[in-house]
Amino acid sequence: MVRVIKPCAATLAAVGLAFAMLATVTPASAAGPAAPTKGHPVRLASVTGSGRIFYAFRPDDEIRFTVDAQVAPYTRGFPGTIVPDGLPTDARGTVRFTHHKAGTNEVGTADAAVDCLVTGDHVATLTAVITTSDVMPVGQRIGLSISQGHGHDKGRLGFSWGVVNLDVDANGKPVQPVVGTCMAPAPFAPVVDGGYTVHPGDLEVR
Repeated sequence: MVRVIKPCAATLAAVGLAFAMLATVTPASAAGPAAPTKGHPVRLASVTGSGRIFYAFRPDDEIRFTVDAQVAPYTRGFPGTIVPDGLPTDARGTVRFTHHKAGTNEVGTADAAVDCLVTGDHVATLTAVITTSDVMPVGQRIGLSISQGHGHDKGRLGFSWGVVNLDVDANGKPVQPVVGTCMAPAPFAPVVDGGYTVHPGDLEVR
């Protein structure tokens, strides 16, 4: 014979209270940070700093990037298209690039205007269009990725013309495709001097 034990009222009340508490607490803890909603103010992303990188294919050269970029949502619109007001990743700011060649003492420079920025945690991807340069065509878009350093790690930086973004044309000639907005490789080059600060931000929904 199987003996059935019926829980008392106090036990049932305690179990009910426990489930009620779980129902209250679990969704909030499992959901994580609240997703941005339409019309809700968000923290705008930015990345600033200056650093010298170690580029493995030019180990003795001094290559430095200075970046000052901030998101400016919906400021680069395309009237008459599906994005007349622009995108949440629209951005403004400047990029300066200098490359000092150790063997010849030549120095190449470029200045560019930032047009796109997107962040995730302490990593940023941005693009900028060359405004003045003695080594790059004016009007060319470049892509950069930056990871912020922590402690003794000074972070990393990737640039679109370093080891990626190569194709061949119909004649088999190597060409460098156009860089799209906010498109850049992973940050592959270690920062050896200086560094960058990435302030991550959510995308503004309109």
